[in-house]
Amino acid sequence: MKTVLGRTDRIVVVGAGLSGLAAALHLAGRGREVAVLERDPGPGGRAGRAERKGYLLDTGPTVLTMPSILRDTFGAVGAELDKELPLTRLDPAYLAQFADGSTLPVHTDAAAMTDAVRGFAGPAEAAGYLRLRDWLTRLYRTEFGRFIDSNIDSPLGMLNPDLARLVALGGFRRLDPKIGSFLSDERLKRVFTFQALYAGESPMRALALYAVISYMDTVGGVYFPPGGVAALPQALARVAAENGVTFHYGDPVRTLERDGSRIHAVRTAAGERHPCDAVVLTTELPESYRLLGRAPTRPVPLRPAPSALIVHTGGPDTRPDVGHHTISFGHGWRSTFDELITTGRRMSDPSLLITRPTATDPGLAPPGRQLYSILAPVPNLDRGPADWAAEAGPYAEEILAVARQRLLPDFEPEFTEVISPADWADRGLVAGTPFSYAHSFVQTGPFRPRNLPRGTENVVLAGGATVPGVGVPTVLISGRLAADRITGVPGRRSRVVDLATEASR
Repeated sequence: MKTVLGRTDRIVVVGAGLSGLAAALHLAGRGREVAVLERDPGPGGRAGRAERKGYLLDTGPTVLTMPSILRDTFGAVGAELDKELPLTRLDPAYLAQFADGSTLPVHTDAAAMTDAVRGFAGPAEAAGYLRLRDWLTRLYRTEFGRFIDSNIDSPLGMLNPDLARLVALGGFRRLDPKIGSFLSDERLKRVFTFQALYAGESPMRALALYAVISYMDTVGGVYFPPGGVAALPQALARVAAENGVTFHYGDPVRTLERDGSRIHAVRTAAGERHPCDAVVLTTELPESYRLLGRAPTRPVPLRPAPSALIVHTGGPDTRPDVGHHTISFGHGWRSTFDELITTGRRMSDPSLLITRPTATDPGLAPPGRQLYSILAPVPNLDRGPADWAAEAGPYAEEILAVARQRLLPDFEPEFTEVISPADWADRGLVAGTPFSYAHSFVQTGPFRPRNLPRGTENVVLAGGATVPGVGVPTVLISGRLAADRITGVPGRRSRVVDLATEASR
């Protein structure tokens, strides 16, 4: 594995999002002097917090998986996840709601889920689920340590026995037909393939190896911390500061001082100068390349993932039976992905993720009130340009009407807060999407933008745009991979954690 050349005693991390915080903790735990520079007033990045009328909103991710990665991140400085941020495992992880009126609780416990599938679709599908669960587990164990949790210098680095095992498991087939080899019920197939959208692809085109995302939530489990997902970066920053990391907020980075191929200081808009031996950049990829003064050439331009419009809303507690996460599927499926990814149109028959965080933490809303977050996938601004400044409000009303019709018939909102692609774009997110670049074959693994960019000796990238990719667990891993590029890999136990066993802890 290639590493940064020369001294690495003083490190500047640009960005206090999840990847930057993870990098800072791992570097601090390895004895480096670390300074984190953040343009916002506090930590979090996309995993932000907003308060509206006494409601506390997660303005970024709402689904949290793989606590083993969180445990490893806190553990980099000897802190314990269970003490710093105790997690609640959600059971069921989701409620799947279908257009025909049927529903399925998605349990992570094998026996409970087998019973649920048997009652939902019959004994043959229950047997197929067990075969699928076994395949997902073998896929995860083959894929995670070698291809997700490790730095790879080039495509040649993939030539190892695990690659042959991944091929044998069907990891390079298409996701939809591979899941279809276990399940024939189209509703069940959706439960185990909708995660392809997290990777910016349709299930019909995504590689089957991305079923590892399905393993993470349907086998490993979905979790929630007190205070919402925004409590995670707050806890990471607190622990980092307690272990010597210094934070500088409210001042964006403007330039990198270069001496040949080496960066020796970082300057901010306010004129502050931070000397360094190495830099971790977690900024959006175009901004990182601007700071570096170069952009690598690719035969095909990078393709951003679809975006999302999110409607936060709250009101009286009329439906206390609504679960924490509900995936509400419309009739359309192939057409939905064609609209979002190919033609750049909004969903004609929306599928939505409806989150009620107050189901687990009532303190996120005023007494007697419930908070909802409704996520509707939409095209990114490259694929489907739109005047979101004018259209976000009306489309949010459409989405809220769909959610009320399907799940919340008596809900009367006291407020709505809308986040649209225009808002993501205002924060500098490429093509107005919080999901960065899609995970197509040519944007996966060693074909994704490198975290050790050419042309500099001591700069490393982290975040969703680089390896291993998009999602809370993977951006945390990207921070640790960046630290490995600077210090080398310290001796550690195997990191392939059996998430099914961990979920029962």
